Amino acid sequence: MLIAGAASGVGKTTVAMAIMAGLRRRGLEVQPFKCGPDFLDTGHHGRVCGRPARNLDTWMMDAETNKSVLRGAARGADVVVAEGMMGLFDGKSGSADTGSSAEIAKLLKLPVVLVVDAAKSARSVAAVVLGFEMFDPELRLAGVILNRVAGERHFGMLREAIEARCRTKIVGWLPREQAIGIPERHLGLQGAGEVEDGGGVAFETLARLAEERLDLDALMELECGLEMHALGSRSEIQAEPRIGLRVGVAWDHAFSFYYEDNLELLREQGVEIVRFSPLKDGSLPDGLDGIYFGGGYPELHAEELSGNGRMLEEVRAFASSGRPVYAECGGMLYLSESLGGTDGVAYAMAGVLPLKMQMTDRLVKFGYVTVEFSEDCLLGCKGTVVRGHSFHYSCITERGDVATSYRVKYSLSGKEEVEGFQRGNVLASYVHLPFRANPLIAENFVAAVRRERALRELKEERSDVGVGAECSTVTAC
Repeated sequence: MLIAGAASGVGKTTVAMAIMAGLRRRGLEVQPFKCGPDFLDTGHHGRVCGRPARNLDTWMMDAETNKSVLRGAARGADVVVAEGMMGLFDGKSGSADTGSSAEIAKLLKLPVVLVVDAAKSARSVAAVVLGFEMFDPELRLAGVILNRVAGERHFGMLREAIEARCRTKIVGWLPREQAIGIPERHLGLQGAGEVEDGGGVAFETLARLAEERLDLDALMELECGLEMHALGSRSEIQAEPRIGLRVGVAWDHAFSFYYEDNLELLREQGVEIVRFSPLKDGSLPDGLDGIYFGGGYPELHAEELSGNGRMLEEVRAFASSGRPVYAECGGMLYLSESLGGTDGVAYAMAGVLPLKMQMTDRLVKFGYVTVEFSEDCLLGCKGTVVRGHSFHYSCITERGDVATSYRVKYSLSGKEEVEGFQRGNVLASYVHLPFRANPLIAENFVAAVRRERALRELKEERSDVGVGAECSTVTAC
């Protein structure tokens, strides 16, 4: 099923997590998904379900890729629960469902459960439900859940109004419950890893509310119309025998924004993912062949990141060694020379790239983007095109002598800019790229990591026998 909202802010995440928790309490394996490019909701889904959540996105990825993501991740699960984005019909256009949750639901034949915020409504809520029923006849609206209901009496009035005018079945309601609220900040919800109780108290509350207030039996009767076993699980794909490669992935409160499919594609290429913390660890893990810095909240931990001098030194040395380093958004902030806060205080960062960064009080150049590689780079050859997403509260205030390899076009404004900062085998950008949008990206990154390792081993071999060897910068082409 796909849990959609009548609008943003109606409580989709809370309702979706309640359903997940309730079904898990019944002993079912639940595979979570998130529509759109969001990283934060997927973290909370994964915490509740005990399985990594995946992203579905019809703008960044084509139809067959979305079907493959759904089928592959759902293997071994009893239930698929996808949380929508914004309002059900909100997307790239005012006249079509392009890039919306509705488009995903129709493509993947997922029945839609509509979440309506009833906090300040009575009979009028029926008009909202009726409008959603009539708006798109091709969409399968299978149920309604009323959120933030004042109590039984309020629910009785809402039910009477909806049942008198609408055909969609009410499958439950939830009260306003402070215990399951997730704090928010400038990029959205607080990260799942920052929840103090580790999810225990919230999970129990969510599961209890689901059992008490939602018709889980009716929800379990819903079925996806997509053939779910037409493709094998991606985890069953056997990678070719290769030298074991170790890629470090920065993972802590400062860095946690990764598409799970990006990491899976790297694993399919024979890569061992090695997590490390730039915040807490005193050094990089041993034997790394490459590093991937994702996005996150480095600005909230700038002082601590800056204070971990040994880690900064090792990252600089690693980058100088020629081993590949790829960074997105927050990762690029970490690789810069300094990061300034809105309070005017600036902290020294790794200094791998000659960039000075400054936090802002508003979003900067956000939304879906199309990236064309203007030069050969770590992820691919000149002319490669891939879609991605940009969402950040910072800007570059000073830029030294550094090459670029991206031409980025923003879908909302239509504006273009030169980006994708490259120095040696380091590539950094504000853009988050879903590797499934163009699997060659992962292949090229791993190929670069493999070639650089082979060059290092050859150099060591020749050094052992007294023969010199030249190592040059490795690119994906």
